[in-house]
Amino acid sequence: MQYTNVNLEALGYTLPPNSISTSELEAELAPVYQRLSLPEGRLELMTGISSRRYWNSDTLPGDKSIESGNSAIEASGIDRNSIGMLVHGSVCRDHLEPATAARVHHKLGLSTDCHIYDVSNACLGQLNGIIQAANAIELGQIQAALIVGTEDSRHLMHSTINYLNTDPAITRSSIKNTIASLTIGSASSAILLTHRSISTHGNPIVAAAAQSDTRHHKLCHSGRDEAVSDGMHPLMNTDSETLMHEGIQTGVRTFEQFLNRSGWRRDEISRSYCHQVGSAHRKLMLDSLGLPLDRDFTTFQWLGNTGSAALPVTLAIGIEQQAINESENIALLGIGSGINCLMIAAQLSSVAVGTNTPAADIISQMS
Repeated sequence: MQYTNVNLEALGYTLPPNSISTSELEAELAPVYQRLSLPEGRLELMTGISSRRYWNSDTLPGDKSIESGNSAIEASGIDRNSIGMLVHGSVCRDHLEPATAARVHHKLGLSTDCHIYDVSNACLGQLNGIIQAANAIELGQIQAALIVGTEDSRHLMHSTINYLNTDPAITRSSIKNTIASLTIGSASSAILLTHRSISTHGNPIVAAAAQSDTRHHKLCHSGRDEAVSDGMHPLMNTDSETLMHEGIQTGVRTFEQFLNRSGWRRDEISRSYCHQVGSAHRKLMLDSLGLPLDRDFTTFQWLGNTGSAALPVTLAIGIEQQAINESENIALLGIGSGINCLMIAAQLSSVAVGTNTPAADIISQMS
C-alpha cells in the first residue's frame, strides 16, 4: 500500500482520571504472592511498567471516544461535514449491538453520508482503521475520515486480581499466563485523516505494510464472546514469552516490506512509535528491526499497554513533548495478538493535537 493523497491532519486523546501503581497492584495481590512466596517488585522489574490508569466505573468506551474525536476535529479546524468515514477501532465497545460507532457518530454530529462501523483486531484495530480510511481517501471515495477507540482495563484488572487471589490451583508456573493482563491500562485516542486537497497541515501518509501469522492465534486469548454482557468477568490467557518472540519475527518480515514500500533506509527514519507492551518487548523489537532506542518514544512506563489506543496516544503525546519542527520520517510500528502486524510510514511536520487531559499535567503530578 502506497499513498500520494492522504494526510494525517490531527490527533486527539483522553486519559483516565484514576491511576494505580504497580506496587499498589501487587499489594492487592498479597494473598497469592504470600501463598506462592513471590517477591514484591517482580512485576515492574519484568515489564518496566510503574503504573497504569483506569476510567470511572460508569464510563462507557463510546463516552471517551466521543471526547477524543471532538478534540481531534476541533484541533484540525476542518468542517466535520467533510468526514466521510468513522471507524471505532478498539477491543472495548459499548454493546454487542449496535456498533459503538453509531452513538459516537450521532454525538459528534457527523454527516448522514458518513460510513460508520466498528473494527476489532486486538491491539491493531485503530491501525486497521487508518489503513481502511487511507485506502478510501486515496481512491477518492471520501475527503476525510476519523478513527477513534477507547480501551477500558478496569474489568480485566479486577477479574484477574480476584482470580489469582481465590483460585487455589494457581501455581508459580501458571501465574505467568496472567502477567500480560496485569500490564493492561486504559486510554482513548482519535486520528483524523484528510485528502491532501483539503489539508492545512501537510503530513502525508507514505505507505503501509501488513503481515499475519495466524498459526499463533492461541497465544493470547480471552473467554468466549458470550462473556461480553452485564456483569462480565473477563480473563485472558497469554503465553507472553512465545507471543513476544513470534510477534517480533512477524514484525521483522513486515518491516522489510515497510522499507520497500516507503523507499526509506533505516537511517532515514527519524523517529519510531511502537505499540506499547513493556521494556523487554520494546528492546528486543527495536534491536531486531535495527532501529535505535534513542529515537523511539514510549508511554508504557506510566500508561501500561492500552491496546489499540497505545500507539496513537503515544504518537500524540510524543508530538506534544518532542515538537517536530520540520518534516521527519516517522515509523508507526504495530504488532498484535493473532498474530498480526501493521506498519505505517508518515512524513510529519506539524500535526495538530487536541486533548482535555494533557499528559504533561499527569506527568507533573506523578513527579
